[in-house]
Amino acid sequence: MSLELVLASSIVFLLAVVIPTLFILSKKLGPNTQGNREKNLPYESGITNPVGGCDSRFSIKFYLVAILFVLFDVEIMLMFPWAVNVRELGFFGIMEMFTFMALLLAGLIYVYRIGALKWQ
Repeated sequence: MSLELVLASSIVFLLAVVIPTLFILSKKLGPNTQGNREKNLPYESGITNPVGGCDSRFSIKFYLVAILFVLFDVEIMLMFPWAVNVRELGFFGIMEMFTFMALLLAGLIYVYRIGALKWQ
């Protein structure tokens, strides 16, 4: 057998034995917190009785605003390399950026007109 095959099989064997052994040892030798009822109670910023459950639904507005933020943030990042090279790009580069900003403005107007930014 080749040396690589022996090395690979011994590594796989060690991982298959060592990792479960470490998990079992940490379970047996580690602290037992299941008996401590106060430690297992929920705690939210000093409020001992939190309002609502962990399975409550959020409004889609939160996700929409987050996606819009990421979208406009990435597009703003594209403007920085343009600003560095604006003199080399000349008139054509300026017109491209005005077109890009017009598309951004059109997207923002569209999002505003469909009411995606209203919190009612």
